Amino acid sequence: MFLPEIFNLGKAFRQYFEIVPAYSEALKDEVFRIRHQVYCEELAFEPQRPDRRETDDYDAQSLHLLIRSIQTGGFIGCTRLVRMRPSDPYHPLPFEKACAKTIDRSIIDPAQLPRDSIAEVSRLAVVAQFRRRKEDKKNSPISITDSDFGTPEQPRFPYIPIGLYLGTVELARLNGIKTLFVLTEERLASHFRKLGVNIQAIGGPVEHRGQRIPSMLSTTGILDDLRMLMRPLYRVIAEEIARHSEPSKVRAQ
Repeated sequence: MFLPEIFNLGKAFRQYFEIVPAYSEALKDEVFRIRHQVYCEELAFEPQRPDRRETDDYDAQSLHLLIRSIQTGGFIGCTRLVRMRPSDPYHPLPFEKACAKTIDRSIIDPAQLPRDSIAEVSRLAVVAQFRRRKEDKKNSPISITDSDFGTPEQPRFPYIPIGLYLGTVELARLNGIKTLFVLTEERLASHFRKLGVNIQAIGGPVEHRGQRIPSMLSTTGILDDLRMLMRPLYRVIAEEIARHSEPSKVRAQ
């Protein structure tokens, strides 16, 4: 990683982006619009829909998050935290269905954890204009590559995907979520480890729009292990989530 330790990632993030929890119906509509643009129109992972909104059965039990471009004023990416169904706590999360045969239950058995303390990060999406550089031909809703960190002469940083991930961690922490699960590319997990995010594989790979590995991370563990370089960025994102949060919907820990 080429960024100098004196570089303030939080200050730089605030110049270009803003993290916004999608509590209102209007903001949730922005989430579903972006997901349709990315998953249905740009990548054709899902069929296009007449209302141009991509939704599924898990959205009602999820917390949603947006990222806004300061330059354009528009929302450019989103993700969500899928929590348990209050009426059916043991209804499986999406990864529990996709990885039912590959989870190594000697590492962890999600079904044995308190269901109100776990969630899954899913439906990460960034619009193509901000997702891919001209030289990047990879079709993925979100990604991080070595080139995203630049060179010693021209350092840079993948603010959008990392901002969304850190935003989900803070949103999870505020809502009492202790363990997060995610289906991720091994390369993405490797980049997060370099940043001090201890993301642990919990099973073998599955085919899910490419090869993905079921992984988990601890919300408290992230805060403890995060590299000093990353802490100003996390603080800025936490401040933005707190500024937008509705107290009646967020339980501080």
